Amino acid sequence: MKYEIMSSPMKIGSCEIKNRIVLPPMLMGFGHFDGKPTEKMINYYEERAKGGCGLIMTEITRINDQTGAAAFAQLSVSHDYHIEPLSKLAKRVQKHGAKFFVQLHHPGRQNVGLLVGTVPLSIQLEKLTKGAYGKLLYKLTPKVGPLLLSRDIVPSSVAPSKCDPAYFAAGRVRALRYKEIKELEKQFIDGAERVKKAGCDGVELHAAHGYLLQQFASPVTNQRTDEYGGSLENRMRFILNILRGIKERCGKDFPVIVRLSADECYEKIGQKGKGYTLEDGVKMAKMLEENGADAIDVSSAGYDTFNYWLEPVSFEPGWRKYMAKAIKDAVSIPVLAANLIRSPEQAEQQLKEGVQDFVSLGRPQIADPYWAKKALSGEGTIKRCICCLNCIESMQNNAYIGSHGECSVNPFVGHESEALVKNGNGRKAVVVGAGPAGLAAAEILSDKGFKVTLFEKKEKAGGQILLAAAPPKKEKTAWFVEDAVAACKEKGVEFLLGEEGTVEKIKALDPAVVIVATGSKPIKPKFAGSYSEENVVTFEDVLSGKTNIENKNVAVIGSGMTGLETAHTLTEKGCKVTVVEMAKEIAPGTWMQHIDDVMPHLKKAGTVFLLGEKLCEIGEGYIVTENTKTKETKRTEAEAVVLSLGSRPDCVLAEELKKAGISVHVVGDCNKVGRIADATKAAYLAARTI
Repeated sequence: MKYEIMSSPMKIGSCEIKNRIVLPPMLMGFGHFDGKPTEKMINYYEERAKGGCGLIMTEITRINDQTGAAAFAQLSVSHDYHIEPLSKLAKRVQKHGAKFFVQLHHPGRQNVGLLVGTVPLSIQLEKLTKGAYGKLLYKLTPKVGPLLLSRDIVPSSVAPSKCDPAYFAAGRVRALRYKEIKELEKQFIDGAERVKKAGCDGVELHAAHGYLLQQFASPVTNQRTDEYGGSLENRMRFILNILRGIKERCGKDFPVIVRLSADECYEKIGQKGKGYTLEDGVKMAKMLEENGADAIDVSSAGYDTFNYWLEPVSFEPGWRKYMAKAIKDAVSIPVLAANLIRSPEQAEQQLKEGVQDFVSLGRPQIADPYWAKKALSGEGTIKRCICCLNCIESMQNNAYIGSHGECSVNPFVGHESEALVKNGNGRKAVVVGAGPAGLAAAEILSDKGFKVTLFEKKEKAGGQILLAAAPPKKEKTAWFVEDAVAACKEKGVEFLLGEEGTVEKIKALDPAVVIVATGSKPIKPKFAGSYSEENVVTFEDVLSGKTNIENKNVAVIGSGMTGLETAHTLTEKGCKVTVVEMAKEIAPGTWMQHIDDVMPHLKKAGTVFLLGEKLCEIGEGYIVTENTKTKETKRTEAEAVVLSLGSRPDCVLAEELKKAGISVHVVGDCNKVGRIADATKAAYLAARTI
């Protein structure tokens, strides 16, 4: 299929983009303390340029070190010494025909107090200690950081007005002084001038996702009574002053895009009347055009409404395209938008419908840096983003230890320059288990030149992913399997489905390499009480369809995401569910977006949560739990009990092979139970080093 619009060039201001595909800004954590790009960062962006993307925009780039740093390892244009290294990055991207814009950013109240004022000090200490400071910082921060934040022993973040910190941020928030506002306006303009001097093609102002520029526009965070507060015109003054200032300083021919949250989306979380709506967003877009913006990058929401700008797996592709369409109908400049686009067909259709002029593909191009080339040429399987959110979760968690964001679908993120050694030379390799680890290992071994045979005892590839895709609205998770199988077949992997890998079969093939990825099995302990085994099952029994439970009172034991999604599945079948959790909170340690995604469904269905309760007895038609603190017992009606207590590695085959004298590499859940990202990462590390 030809994608005529998506492949056609279009101008943003004076800058012509070779196609309509954009890599929007996404912080991955590849930078230095001093804001200079690392070679790893350059390789990351260059790989997407090689992949055919027309316009590449940097991650959030700070213009102020004191209050404006959103991460230690973040790009910066706060000083003139950033110009030369930024120029190097730009040239590496531009030589592949892509245009390169830098997104200018300040987090405002969505900062973590640990970063306020510490970056300038960190830069100096890193220089003085010749790198030792960074190692010590990343060793201490995971322990000390949360303690300081919990006790509020951190500086205040800044916002237009004093207000509560954003959801998912931490610390206190103070109002910016008038003098500071004027200084920030100048710093944004100075930053843009440095970007131009570095030879970049343009800038984007980040007035979306609840960051400082949007905070000025929002009545939630802007309660000022001076010229920067009150009416919409006053609330937009900060953004417009910066926009006009950049045009005056850098020239009208230097393109400026504004990324705008068209709707704060408070109504979608049940807070109607709070914040601004799409009607206001359209007015803002018109004002931006009138004041010199060359394009509007339409997004939505902020940290308080996190799932409505960075969607988890349950959201439908294109669900928010109506926002982009409303703004496109109101302005005459180009409109960029993400709109949760997950296929070339969807991208072309939204361009044809006049929803937008450019398609922003962020997570899709993390998952597959060659998305653009594959889409426009029709050659090769596109590895689709499955909206698992591991990219942002890993980026946030790894920031504390000096590492970067990762991708469940693409374990090569951050390793773009590390070429695979093509040492297979047609030798045989066996992989046992066609779950995420096995599929990833088989593909990588094939890329290395091995002739791969993949055993899977079930009739269908996928392993635990098929269970993860079973709950309501989680179907996109199965895209991983579809794409991985297709890619493996393109590369000549032989699939033996419905055939268990045994010592004898593997020996008969005489392989040079054996990778075992046999997964895990649910934990199913015995409990006190007299009960029928058929009424006590595991999450796997329910999600696989082996056991069908309908219209019953059911107790789900364990509130991890698997437990919550199993509970959701049961409520859709008319069951009244009670979730029992030993911890004092629901799904401890789970990324908050996943909890926020499933909890409204469970609450609507009347799900009961027993927190701080331990299952101690199962009877016919009931369970008995014990409060972990008071030791008091509680009896709850339950016609069926579903155990979601985790899984343990299934390493039987691996042990048998070792006893038979066969060298094996054990990856995925059969080595250590984890998530999709853990499985693909383990497979990558093992297969790469073979």
